[in-house]
Amino acid sequence: MFITVFSQVIILAIMIAVGFTAAKAGIMTEEGARCCTDIALIIVTPCVIIKSLLREYDRTVMKSLLKAFLLIFLVQVLLIVLSHIFLHSKNKARERVLRFGSIFANCGFMSLPLQQALLGEDGTLYGSAYVIVFNLITWSYGVFLISGDRKYIQPKKLFINPGIIGLIIGLIIFVFSLPLPGVITSAIDYMAAIYTPLPMLIIGYHLAQNNALSALKDFKCIISVLLSMIVYPLAVLGFLYIIGTRGTLLVSIVISVSAPVAAVTTMLSSKFGADTPLSIDMVSVSTVLSIITMPLVISLAQYLA
Repeated sequence: MFITVFSQVIILAIMIAVGFTAAKAGIMTEEGARCCTDIALIIVTPCVIIKSLLREYDRTVMKSLLKAFLLIFLVQVLLIVLSHIFLHSKNKARERVLRFGSIFANCGFMSLPLQQALLGEDGTLYGSAYVIVFNLITWSYGVFLISGDRKYIQPKKLFINPGIIGLIIGLIIFVFSLPLPGVITSAIDYMAAIYTPLPMLIIGYHLAQNNALSALKDFKCIISVLLSMIVYPLAVLGFLYIIGTRGTLLVSIVISVSAPVAAVTTMLSSKFGADTPLSIDMVSVSTVLSIITMPLVISLAQYLA
């Protein structure tokens, strides 16, 4: 199991290295990376979610999806509690970033391709559910955490975003078993297929903009990253196992939690005046470290599932 997971992570790492090289060579620019990010988020993400719901209506699948939403919400609450227990700093701008980065993982760009490769459509469906809850928590509690002020919470972004829109369209097709023409489903399949390479190139570009080695001198940065990459995923795995969660749902959630620090950490840190250099260090170090930690944690989850 470890070899299988490790092989998939290495494939992603190779694509990240291509993006890194392209950035260093000047082939991929900041404008190009921003454009690719918009395409991945606004166009490709809904296609991935819709594709996972292109199936005959099944009450069991619907119950599993609702169960997934509940468990993912509980997992997010657990991560928030753990971050408040373990991460403290006299510098509140640093503290906000340390906590935010440890809670919010790159569950879209890094996890969905892995869930698709290892678990198939069911894994992608649960991974998509994680992305939905991730967006809801990010634009509510996450914005409050990183800014320190509730006035910045934007209710519109909670419910009007590509993930929610993709879920609504997919659920309509799924619940009513709407038949789609072959040309439509093929187009959705082709668009969903680029979700794996495109985000990896984007991650590679951002890694090229920062020296990850310099972050190794920041003790609290390393502690926060180790918590998010090892301690939190194992805590979530233990929690899910104890309450009886097994199979694809267990593994899919653990994959989402074990992903590197989300890039949105840097975007929101910059927007709300938190410690932006620290956020970049956390994203860089966690992405490199994930090549080792994700196969270990995910293999354990697969063994227990």
